[in-house]
Amino acid sequence: MTTVDARYRGAAGAYLVYGVVYLVGGLYLISQGVGVAGARTEAATTEAMVRWGLIGLVPLVVIPLLLWRPWSFLGGWISRRGFAGLVALFLIARSYKVGEVAVRGGGAVPAPWGGDLGFQAGAVVFLAFTLAALAFLLRAILTPHPRIPDTWT
Repeated sequence: MTTVDARYRGAAGAYLVYGVVYLVGGLYLISQGVGVAGARTEAATTEAMVRWGLIGLVPLVVIPLLLWRPWSFLGGWISRRGFAGLVALFLIARSYKVGEVAVRGGGAVPAPWGGDLGFQAGAVVFLAFTLAALAFLLRAILTPHPRIPDTWT
């Protein structure tokens, strides 16, 4: 396995961990009546939990799979590296939004272990996982890449 492949596999693993943390955390927030962007929802329904759980599984499975193995189309114009760059941009935007919550805080939900868990503390944890996944992606993207032929294997 080349250095490039090892770094992308590390990025795939880091994104998988990030995805699990976000999926579990997001489902927990929905179960507590907290919706998108921290807005309160009417009530957590089984339908909402299943819908968001299935939606969350798509990036949790697809993104690590696309990062795991080398692939490219159109002479390298569309490739694993370009895809990783798009995911990194997404993580930068996510870091900014989660960082805003970490700075301004406000609100809390009941913690699974008892007591309350503030949005600010939760956002700091989510931010740490987001920045870690971003670091793994940037490390893979910035590694010198050999040119690979058009493949989808």
